[in-house]
Amino acid sequence: MRKKRVLNYKKELEAAAKSMILIHEPQILIKMIVRMIVQKVGVRHAGILLYNKDKDNYVLTVSRGEKGLKLPAGFLRMDADNPLIRFFRESYDKKLFGGPEALEFLKLKGWLKDKKPGKETARLIEKVLYQMEIFEAEVCVPAFWRDDLLGILLLGAKQNNGRFRQDELDFFGALASDVAMALRNAQLFRDLEDELQKRRNLFIHTTIALAAAVDAKDHYTHGHISRVTNYSLAIGEKLKAGRDIDDNFMENLHIASLLHDIGKIGTPEKLLNKTSELTIGERKIIQRHVADGVTILQSIRELDGALAGVKYHHERYNGKGYPEGLKGKQIPLLASIIAVADTFDAMTTDRPYRRAKTKEEARLELKRYSGSQFNPEVIKAALEVL
Repeated sequence: MRKKRVLNYKKELEAAAKSMILIHEPQILIKMIVRMIVQKVGVRHAGILLYNKDKDNYVLTVSRGEKGLKLPAGFLRMDADNPLIRFFRESYDKKLFGGPEALEFLKLKGWLKDKKPGKETARLIEKVLYQMEIFEAEVCVPAFWRDDLLGILLLGAKQNNGRFRQDELDFFGALASDVAMALRNAQLFRDLEDELQKRRNLFIHTTIALAAAVDAKDHYTHGHISRVTNYSLAIGEKLKAGRDIDDNFMENLHIASLLHDIGKIGTPEKLLNKTSELTIGERKIIQRHVADGVTILQSIRELDGALAGVKYHHERYNGKGYPEGLKGKQIPLLASIIAVADTFDAMTTDRPYRRAKTKEEARLELKRYSGSQFNPEVIKAALEVL
């Protein structure tokens, strides 16, 4: 005769706890828990009602089980006045009904018969029993975080039609606590992400405003910064396929492109708007915008990743650029991309002392100076998108 397998609940709880650490999306964890209950404990069906804060109701989010018993996930909703919700939110006395977490249909029915509570309590319990009958739920387990009811685990009858043992009820209670903790952690994480996104948006908008202030100083290249930014991002996206370029790099590229000429905020407007070619001395003054830009931005910790693009976008692949004469792969990729985008826009924009080149002419110039002024890999990508 085969020995009946006894589930190691401690081991299963440890596995669930590890999953809580590894799985950051609570829906995945909840699906895993419901599946584990159905398969390993052997219940006919199981589901979880989760609290929707915006609508102050509970929605059956996950459901598994035998055909004809499985409840329709997404369609079942309970508002705060539902007897089952009221019972757990307002009237659930853990000492009174036995079992620290789980509420059993048969035990509750027996308690109502034996204790004969007052009319109001009896009426509420009768309604709770009716709700459990509708869902064919033998056990309901609340998922509390402190005093907040975040969800309810609904469990059907066991496949062998036996009563749930106390160790099984304790197991369900512990799983419900895991669900509550996962939901709470996910909410905190979402709140943190929302706050970070708000700050990121504020930072980007401030960056755009600073860039616009610089753009407005040079009447002949109005719109230059937005065009360079668009060109840079297009080149970056093209390079993604063959390089280890992530979202963080692209965000730094976006910011660096917007701020690559921020140092010009301190450059005399008469030089920026001069209608004739610049003298050597005037060029040196304008070249100082790189150092001025670094001085302005280096104290802002959030700009650390973008600073290289601002500082080195006038370096040349052959080492004849400024401010440090970096050569080849010494030049950060961020700066190499902006250098190409910046030059392309300069060539295709009218200046007082020359007419703009056509895009095709500018592309030929980029190709001509690939490997001398520009990074060949960046030029290859640029020629495909510009």
